[in-house]
Amino acid sequence: MTDTMRALVIDRTGDADELHLADVDRPTRISDEVVVRVIAAGVNPIDVKTRAGRGTSSAITGYPAVLGNDFAGVVEHVPYAAHPLHVGDRVYGSARPPRTPGSFAEFVTVSSMSVAPMPASLGFVEAAALPIAALTAWGAIVDVARVHDGQRVLVHAGAGGVGHLAVQLAAYFGAHVTATCGTDNVGFVQGLGAQHVIDYRTERFEEVAGEQDVVIDLIGNVKDDTGTRSLDVIRHGGLIVNVPTGSWPSMPDEAAARGIRATGYSCSPDARTLAVLTRLVDDGALRVHVDRELPLERGAEAHRLVEGGHVRGKVVLRVAPDPE
Repeated sequence: MTDTMRALVIDRTGDADELHLADVDRPTRISDEVVVRVIAAGVNPIDVKTRAGRGTSSAITGYPAVLGNDFAGVVEHVPYAAHPLHVGDRVYGSARPPRTPGSFAEFVTVSSMSVAPMPASLGFVEAAALPIAALTAWGAIVDVARVHDGQRVLVHAGAGGVGHLAVQLAAYFGAHVTATCGTDNVGFVQGLGAQHVIDYRTERFEEVAGEQDVVIDLIGNVKDDTGTRSLDVIRHGGLIVNVPTGSWPSMPDEAAARGIRATGYSCSPDARTLAVLTRLVDDGALRVHVDRELPLERGAEAHRLVEGGHVRGKVVLRVAPDPE
């Protein structure tokens, strides 16, 4: 076994063309960490932002830097014999780059609390699409909004990585779901369980959505003042959950002035919640959509797709062939 691995790296922050393949040292396992041989790695907006010099880029300690949060793969090493995971197990989870090397590589080391057995009904590529998006959707819908039967919930960007999962979870918990998306995705979002789908290219959502109890805002004020306009449809005492935190600094004050509760949300790796999501997936209650699967060497293309903001579901990098 060699001490190096193939990885997608950057030598400095910048545009997507900074990404390139290189041989780097394999990460060193410490404490309770699990070593995973990566088969597929999901690409998330946080990966794109960090590569561009935003996101968590301030935590980069040196170059070349290996980014990438989500992964699915096979356990290569466990910290002790009685560990609940075993060598050869098929797992998925999230790394913590750039503090430690990320998942855009042949191997990744992660805390035992950041990795879980992957859904038996999914392949590696689909499983790699889930962790951050599903944990974010679960956190916003369940942990923060506590969505329940009979509520009216509006999900912005309902066809996106987080959005297409949030729509399904809100519907699963009994909400009447309204979602916004582009023209090409209307049928897709209806199929996820949204009762009312608004094409943002042809309609102003605040004119047609009706009163909502909860808005899951996955856009913020990055585009067309979506966050501010969302306040027009939330009932007094209702809630807006803003996921692209930092995109709307005045959100708490604007919402409070109108009697609306407001909070940002960002997820952390969590094996226990991944286990719950695994059951939902294997029971057929939650499905993940992969828009594009690309080989690791086309990582720059994958980043550009995510950066463009019109991906249906997720983009995933294939790092290695499926094991036999």
